[in-house]
Amino acid sequence: MAVQEPSLSELMNFAKTLADESGALIRGYFRSGYDVEQKADASPVTVADRGAEQLMRQRIQAVYPGHGILGEEYGAHQPDAEYRWVLDPIDGTKNFISHSYLFGTLIALLKNGRPILGVIHQPIVGDFLIGNGKGAWLNDRPVQVAPCSRVEDAVLLTSDHWNTFDYQNGSAFEALSKRVLRYRTWGDCHGYLLVATGGAHLMTDPIMNEWDYMALIPIVEGAGGRITNWQGEDPLTGSGIVASCGSIHDEVIRLLNP
Repeated sequence: MAVQEPSLSELMNFAKTLADESGALIRGYFRSGYDVEQKADASPVTVADRGAEQLMRQRIQAVYPGHGILGEEYGAHQPDAEYRWVLDPIDGTKNFISHSYLFGTLIALLKNGRPILGVIHQPIVGDFLIGNGKGAWLNDRPVQVAPCSRVEDAVLLTSDHWNTFDYQNGSAFEALSKRVLRYRTWGDCHGYLLVATGGAHLMTDPIMNEWDYMALIPIVEGAGGRITNWQGEDPLTGSGIVASCGSIHDEVIRLLNP
């Protein structure tokens, strides 16, 4: 007997369960005593990162044993599966360990290599943003990007200003940051949440891993925005990400790549 393919609504409900359960674990460690370790790339990791990913992996394997998994902390499981979950248990660990709530959990589901749904969950505030490429919802309410027709009227966000000098054209980015209406470092997944919900018009990261950006694609596109790599191409290629409200995207890409 053939196995029935899960519906998108079923998968979205399951993603909500993953967010709720991992979020409860993360809240238990927020602003509490724990050790901070340094990974090989010098980025920090905590018991909250590892515990949240372990929990989600266990739930996925119990409910969808044929699905693959890629997580920041524990790597790949069944990487050639048709459906593959991509997890970042705490996107913004540097913020988390500094007692800031500008972090979140990223959950993506890929089908044949393309993301079909994405989640940004903020477990302290309780915000749950989910997108499927055709729509996006914050706490069950439809959201969309804010209109902006001129770069000079845009709110620009990034995670780390100096990373642009290490990985892309830093001088071009700095010129853009001085041209826009407002520039802030409300970064990591929080910045993409703000673009998708209309609080900002541009969010950039000059270097990203698969678990950093997969969830963002169906969210930003579902909210009516655009998301590409730093050069304006398919976001699944290249190393950087630019997300926008859409209307100024081509101009921003041109400015970032003079």
